Amino acid sequence: MKQFKTESKKLLDLMINSIYTNREIFLRELISNASDAIDKLAFQALTDSSVSLGEDELAIRLSYDKEARTITVSDNGIGMTEAELDKNLGTIAHSGSEQFKEENADHQGDDIDIIGQFGVGFYSSFMVANRVRVVSRAFGSDKAYAWESDGIKGYTVSEAQAGELDGAHDHGTEVTLFLRESTDEDNTDRFLSEWGLKELVKRYSNYVRHPVQMMVEKRRELPKPEDAPEDYKPEYEEYEELETLNSMTPIWKKRSSDVEQEDYNEFYKSTFHDWEDPARTVSFHAEGALSYDALLFIPGQAPFDLYSKDYEKGLALYSSNVMIQEKCAELLPDHFNFVRGVVDSPDVSLNISRETLQQDAQLRAIAKRVERRISSELATMLKDERETYETFFENFGRALKFGIYESYGARASELADLLLFWSAKESKMVTLAEYAAAMPEGQEKILYASGESRERVSKLPVVHDALEHGYDVLLCTQDVDEFMLQMMRSYAYTPESQADGDEPAETRDLELANVSDADLDLATEEEKTAAEQATKDNASLFEAMKTALGDKVSAVRVSASLSESPARIATEGPISLEMERVMMQAPDADGSIRAERILELSSTHPVFERLVAAQAAGDTDKLELYSSLLYDQALLVEGFDLDDPVEFAKKVCSLM
Repeated sequence: MKQFKTESKKLLDLMINSIYTNREIFLRELISNASDAIDKLAFQALTDSSVSLGEDELAIRLSYDKEARTITVSDNGIGMTEAELDKNLGTIAHSGSEQFKEENADHQGDDIDIIGQFGVGFYSSFMVANRVRVVSRAFGSDKAYAWESDGIKGYTVSEAQAGELDGAHDHGTEVTLFLRESTDEDNTDRFLSEWGLKELVKRYSNYVRHPVQMMVEKRRELPKPEDAPEDYKPEYEEYEELETLNSMTPIWKKRSSDVEQEDYNEFYKSTFHDWEDPARTVSFHAEGALSYDALLFIPGQAPFDLYSKDYEKGLALYSSNVMIQEKCAELLPDHFNFVRGVVDSPDVSLNISRETLQQDAQLRAIAKRVERRISSELATMLKDERETYETFFENFGRALKFGIYESYGARASELADLLLFWSAKESKMVTLAEYAAAMPEGQEKILYASGESRERVSKLPVVHDALEHGYDVLLCTQDVDEFMLQMMRSYAYTPESQADGDEPAETRDLELANVSDADLDLATEEEKTAAEQATKDNASLFEAMKTALGDKVSAVRVSASLSESPARIATEGPISLEMERVMMQAPDADGSIRAERILELSSTHPVFERLVAAQAAGDTDKLELYSSLLYDQALLVEGFDLDDPVEFAKKVCSLM
């Protein structure tokens, strides 16, 4: 018995038990090796006219024996000599495929696609097998040789036994794995079934360029006998048939002009387990210093777990048609986590197990281009397919908003023009650019209001008064809205040129302002003058009301723009009422985060006259009652629960 060359038993143990984390990829590695062997023979046929080879003859075969607990992977590729078996399998981390690629780098093209890189994939077999036997006959040789090892003590290389590798091929390699017994922690029985092997091929090797075949059991109905009785029941027979398990040609490798949308839809639904067609399909190819193929889908509906902590984002990553990661999170930013699809590149730097990636410039470059392409497609959809985009935004708009919020506004320039908001004036969804384009002359801020529902927010006194003054208000009803807008702070609006040849319009930086902000000035000069006078004339009233309300408010004053409603709650500082409400709903909320509230009154409302009269009469009790009721009803209008509803009801009854 020969000892493994170059490295010690510790290195082999590392290969088997540490490098790979997913045991089921052993079949992917063996199929990839078999594909490489076939490609090497195909390359030889291209460069040596004496080698005659039919493309339809080249294939990879799978079989299993449940009783013997074996899985066999065979190919009719170039095969190995005795010396090559010793060198390739007896030397850990020696890659014959990598050596082949280096020696023939100038001659490879689309017809040859060598997968191997590190020379350790074969050893993944020992994750599931306690013994591996490899029988190989080199192309043109009349002798076959066998390599065998338990992955512990060493290996043997000898002439193959009579009958091995005979019949179907006169060249190629056959790898037989003798599987370990199943345990609760390591269920190897799942690999000893037709279904189990089919599933592994579909998942990891579906797009290997050569057919992966296996004899499968099928059932068919027997012909009905001519003398069959009237109550004859159909009879069936079991039979075996050689079936190709993989589809071989990836749909993302084809030009989009050569693929029908129905084919894309079917691929999307079957691969990503969705019932609906995608809303958008994006296929593109890149060549040059960095080559890759990408096929992306924007779903037609949001998956039920999209905003749960268990949701995993990512695109399927392939290298040379072999799946490396089912969900490569590095290829998608969080705000595009809903996008599904595939990226296939031979240029990404894989780690030695090919299960994960090294963090390198190639991967980041692909991710950046993918992100730009998604943004471009969404912008096109917004412009050309407004109804479709509004449906998309209803499903996935929250993710775009989180992208701005989580980046502290850094991504606002990329995502702001993709946002939609409900316009209180127009009663439809509008973009920030559309809102800005419709602003009356002199308006320098984009106004918004936040709350639980569109219907409730539209009835807020501040929204009504803004509309009365000719200003539109964007109604925000998602919990992330207020936080996102605070992070954005402003929107850079550039008006579209009115005609060809016009000079580019100047960009305006429009502040985003909550209409409940106490510092917001929407009133006319006449209204401001009246409010200032009312404040001066009733200073003692406001002081008394502030005393009655205590620390519930920081001030009581007249609002210049408030008309039909007797009072409202305005806020100062960075925390609005809606932000307070959202944060109070958090599981660990302790009530310490509160907005700085101001009670604003309408000096033209009849209730204000009652307040003035109570103050003039020195009726402190009534003034306290009025102050409390006005504050509580203003909170109710804002959608807040009262601290003491029973006490509020008693006060209302006392007035009746």
